[in-house]
Amino acid sequence: MAFEDILEMVGGLGKFQAIHVFLLIFPDLFMSCHNLLQNFVAAVPDHRCRVQLGNEGSRYLNETEEPLREEFLRVFLPLDEEGRPDKCRMYTSPQWHLLGTNETQGNGSQPDTQACTDGWVYDRSQFTSTIVTEWDLVCDRKSLKRMAQSIYMAGLLIGACVLGRLSDKFGRRTVLQWSYLLLAVSGTCAAFSSSFPLFCFWRFLSGVGLSSVIINSVSLNIEWIPIRFRNPISMSGSFCYTLGQILLAGIAYGLKDWYWLQFSVSAPFFVFFLYSWWLSESARWLIVNGKEHVALKQLKRVAKMNGREAEGERLTVKILKASVENDQLTAKKQGVLDLFRTPVMRRITCCSMVVWFSTSFAYYGLSIDLQGFGVNIYLIQLIFGAVDFPAKITAFLMLSLIGRRFTQVTSLILAGSTILVNTIIPKDLQTVRTSLAALGKGCLSASFTCCYLYVTELYPTVVRQTGMGLVGTMARVGSMVAPIIRITGDYIPFLPSLIYGGMTVVAGITAFFLLETRNIPLPETIEDVENRAMTSSKRASKLKNEDIPLREGQASLMEQKV
Repeated sequence: MAFEDILEMVGGLGKFQAIHVFLLIFPDLFMSCHNLLQNFVAAVPDHRCRVQLGNEGSRYLNETEEPLREEFLRVFLPLDEEGRPDKCRMYTSPQWHLLGTNETQGNGSQPDTQACTDGWVYDRSQFTSTIVTEWDLVCDRKSLKRMAQSIYMAGLLIGACVLGRLSDKFGRRTVLQWSYLLLAVSGTCAAFSSSFPLFCFWRFLSGVGLSSVIINSVSLNIEWIPIRFRNPISMSGSFCYTLGQILLAGIAYGLKDWYWLQFSVSAPFFVFFLYSWWLSESARWLIVNGKEHVALKQLKRVAKMNGREAEGERLTVKILKASVENDQLTAKKQGVLDLFRTPVMRRITCCSMVVWFSTSFAYYGLSIDLQGFGVNIYLIQLIFGAVDFPAKITAFLMLSLIGRRFTQVTSLILAGSTILVNTIIPKDLQTVRTSLAALGKGCLSASFTCCYLYVTELYPTVVRQTGMGLVGTMARVGSMVAPIIRITGDYIPFLPSLIYGGMTVVAGITAFFLLETRNIPLPETIEDVENRAMTSSKRASKLKNEDIPLREGQASLMEQKV
């Protein structure tokens, strides 16, 4: 009896599975909030140099002194290209001859300027406080804002590498529980950080915890759900993650202080930690690791909750051991080098790495700089979240009706093209730019949806988890590099979008070299993958050879008619 048969015996998708799935996917709402939190906690409000009045520095001109502001700002601050007070420069000495006139810099030579010496004044009409206003991450220090997001993404990478392996050793449920607690504590501590380095440290730990939560919650879901229910359950989790993006816009709109926003999306994980003690450890993992008696007890509990107590009583330790013997054998064969040993496996691995890296790279490059579109940040966050619903539904339909390769190629090339087109659209056309960006983001979401299904069907059973781990790591690297690329926009404004779009188009072309897997049984061994590729190649060659005589026959018939 296979383990899948045992799951069906104890209830399939019964009461236990319904509660289990709900408790595991509910945190997805707040996981997406953490990934995109940078848009709000690190928002950059309008700002200018703080102006000092008097020689003794006893008083400053601030944003509340409107009658004095317009009159005196031209004396202390030069104007930028848009005719507004410069955000990062001030005159080395007051230009009193500009007071009460329409002149900007007098009739003589250009006055000397210097960097702001007494800090900055911020417009707090939209954001009461952000980490930018808290630690003055503007002008020469503005790159630190993007570094904070890269450090968080590095935490996601480390979490996937370290805690993913620990879950194989200590169990999915155990590591998931402590990951909930780690995320709750580190997120809360980040909200009350006293310095920017400390904030980055806590955000790094939040990334570590979040990555582990994603990996282990997915594993627990899959390993307790029969195969026939996995696609709709996966779709439910994906939609819950998307709903979290919309939820973030609402929470951020209500909480204008960054530390309360940070705390509000972190505190729920204390609740998740408490109820995680009810969750059951993966029975498959328990059996594989020699804990058959514990697994038997868990399965009988599940059977009782699902109204299958009689079926649960028929299970024995011997039956459980026999159900996962193949899993134990294949586990010994897994290795990273096996992903590159043969030509077809090498092609699958290299192409998949490019696809996963580029999808994550462009997705987070587009999603973490919403202020760059010049529209209301809450509105665009709402749009970016809402567009994922039709995008993912379309992706699921295309995957089912047309094929995996076509969906992957189309979504990537279309996403890259919209990003590239947006680089030549004038900033004045905000509606057009926002629409194209939303379309691009939707296509990238569709690409992500395809990625997770496609790669599981491309890799054989003996190295499937290893392959998933490798391409997942590449996705984390892409998300970590994306904010750093944004720094180049400070020097060449269109360069980040050019890089994001170009890489995505290249990935779409690369995906064309992958094998189609629609309606094809999952491969079990590396030999199955190689044979499948060889069979496909021979079939294509045969069709081509048959086509040549057909065309020649058609030509002869045409000659006879003439």
